[in-house]
Amino acid sequence: MESRHEPESLSAPQLAAIRRSVTGGRMALSRRGLLRAGGAGAFAVGGLGALTGCGIPPAGRTGAAGAADDHSAEEKRVDFSNWTEYMDETKGGHRPTLEEFRRRTGITVKYTEDINDNVEFFGKIKPQLAAGQDTGRDLICVTDWLAARMIRLGWVQTLDAANLPHAYTNLAAEFRDPDWDPGRAHSYPWTGIPAVIAYNKKATGGRGVTSVSQLLEDPRLKGRVGLLTEMRDTVGLTLLDMGKRPEDVTADDFGAAIARLQKASDRGQIRRFTGNDYTGDLTRGDLAACMAWAGDLIQLQADNPEIELAVPDAGYMTATDNLLIPAKARHKKNAERLIDYYYEPEVAAKVAAYINYVCPVDGVRAELAKIDQTLADNPLILPDEEMAAKSHAFRSLSSKEETAFEDAFAKLTGA
Repeated sequence: MESRHEPESLSAPQLAAIRRSVTGGRMALSRRGLLRAGGAGAFAVGGLGALTGCGIPPAGRTGAAGAADDHSAEEKRVDFSNWTEYMDETKGGHRPTLEEFRRRTGITVKYTEDINDNVEFFGKIKPQLAAGQDTGRDLICVTDWLAARMIRLGWVQTLDAANLPHAYTNLAAEFRDPDWDPGRAHSYPWTGIPAVIAYNKKATGGRGVTSVSQLLEDPRLKGRVGLLTEMRDTVGLTLLDMGKRPEDVTADDFGAAIARLQKASDRGQIRRFTGNDYTGDLTRGDLAACMAWAGDLIQLQADNPEIELAVPDAGYMTATDNLLIPAKARHKKNAERLIDYYYEPEVAAKVAAYINYVCPVDGVRAELAKIDQTLADNPLILPDEEMAAKSHAFRSLSSKEETAFEDAFAKLTGA
C-alpha cells in the first residue's frame, strides 16, 4: 500500500471512471431515492474539479490525522451527513430512530442529507481536511473506495471500541475485516450494495440466467446482455466466474478477465455497458439479462413479476457505504454513541425496512420480521448464510494499479 504521506492525485483513467460512475454508475444513484422516484444524484462540476488539480496535500504535513478536543460532554449534539433518503422517515418529516436517540441520550442530531455523490461531497470537505480543520461534521457516510482514500490520508479518526459495544458485537462477519480498514478501526458499514445477475423471464423465454458464463457465452442471449460501467463490479464478477478471488487479484488475473470480456464484446454478445439505466432496458426486455445492483431489484420485482435475481454459485460482489468520523470532529464520543445505537437490532431493523439495502447488523432478522416478514425473508436485505458466504470485495488498489486497471477497462467499454 502506498505511503499515506504521498500526495494523491487522480490519473486520466481514474477521472474517466469517476465521470462514468457519476453520470450513469453507482455514484449516480441517490440510493433509496432512485428506487422511490427514479432520480439520480446531482453532480457538481466543482466537486470533480476539486479532485483534479494539484492532487490532495500529503496528510503527514497537515496534522489532520490528529484527534480534536472532544466536546461531547458539554455539547450534547452530533452533526451527521448522509445520502438522501437513507434514513427511516414518516409523514411530516419525522425520523423516528433519530428522535428516539435524542430522547434516550439527550443528544440532538443535526441530520443533513447533503451527500449526492462521493466526488461532490469530498470536494466540499477536502479543503478543511487538508488544512487540519473541523469540517463541521461529526459523522459522514461514504462508499468504500473513498473511505479507504480518507483513511490512507489520515483524515479519519480512530474509533474507541469502548463506546461501540453493540457495533463490535453485532457487525456481521462478512463486513468485519476489509483490507482498506483492518478490524474496522476507523469505520462501520451503514449498508451493503451487492452486484448480482438479473434477468427478464419473458425475454429469456422462461430460462434462468445464473452465471457470468451464460451472460458472456450463451448464444440465445446474444446482443441482449448488459454489463456494468463500474470496473470493480463487472471485472469482479467475471473473476469469480473464472475461479479467481477479487480479494487477491493480480495484474495477470485482471488481464485475463478483460480479455474474456473483450472476446464477448467483439462477438456481439454484449448490448452495452450500463449504469443504473439498465433498469428500464431490463423491464422492457431490451436486455434479457444483465449484471445489476441488488438494491434496485426489490422495487423492480414489485413492479414487474418477470424480473428475477440470480446469485451466481461462483459468488457476487459487494461494496459498502460506511460511517466515518472525520479528523478534528468536535463530538467524537457522541458520534460513536450514534454509530453504536444503529447496531442495536431493533433500531437497525427500522432503517432496513425503509431503505431496503443489505443490513450489516447480526440479530436483526427477528426484529425486521415484526415489521414485515417479507422483508425479513429477502436475501437482498438480509443475506442468509449461503448468500453471505458468496460475498466478495475487490481488494484495495494502489494509485498505479488503479490507473492501469481503469485504463484497460475504459478501452473495453469504449469510454
